Amino acid sequence: MTMPFYVAPEQVMKDRAEYAQKGIARGRSLIATAYADGVLIVAENPSRSLHKISEIYDRIAFAGVGKYNEYDQLRVAGVRHADTKGFAFSREDVDARSLANLYAQYLGNVFTHEMKPLEVEILVAELGTNGRADQLYHVAYEGTITDEDRFAVLGGEAETISERFAADWRPDRDRAEAIRAAVKALAGPQRTLGPNDLEVAVLSRENGRRSFKRVTDGELAQVLEGVEPPPAPAQAGEPTPRTSGGADDQAAVENSG
Repeated sequence: MTMPFYVAPEQVMKDRAEYAQKGIARGRSLIATAYADGVLIVAENPSRSLHKISEIYDRIAFAGVGKYNEYDQLRVAGVRHADTKGFAFSREDVDARSLANLYAQYLGNVFTHEMKPLEVEILVAELGTNGRADQLYHVAYEGTITDEDRFAVLGGEAETISERFAADWRPDRDRAEAIRAAVKALAGPQRTLGPNDLEVAVLSRENGRRSFKRVTDGELAQVLEGVEPPPAPAQAGEPTPRTSGGADDQAAVENSG
């Protein structure tokens, strides 16, 4: 009679954690940070179609690192949840904290009960309005949720990048300064990252209710060169701004880094 195979629960959890951590560490990193006019998210991502950063709802953005197919499923589920809640109640009832809690519960259940954990880390960011602070929620692969008050770094060499970015972090940076600081921290001393290597988006108080906006390659190139891009044209139905002078992979992409 053969003896049943037994593995201690502690060893099972440790093996799952190591498996998820190795998968996430192979992915390229991203930085989310508060700046003077909102929240900036900068990700190292050479793909133009497989986005790491997306809009979830009014004033709420989603970002993920790890396996693209896994965190994109979480993004789609978040969009559906936000749309349903906003329709059933009101748009103001949709917030990043409740969405991050749902993600944390789901990731925790998968990590505990499924054979393979999800190889992802995600971020849910909300732009503060009416005097409220901006919110950054970092959700780890095992369901741990962290409320970050300054910035968050996900994936890759997160600790090293965090140290570089924290060295000269300031909350009063404008968008261009914040982008340059984030790119410098992501690249490190040995590399240079250009517009084609990056995906950048902001939640800006200047954009109205739909505060999410992607920074295009042309704008990004000007910012990285130290040239301030011209102001965006006013949208239909909005007044023209005045100045003081008067009117005017799948798997290949993500798992390789």
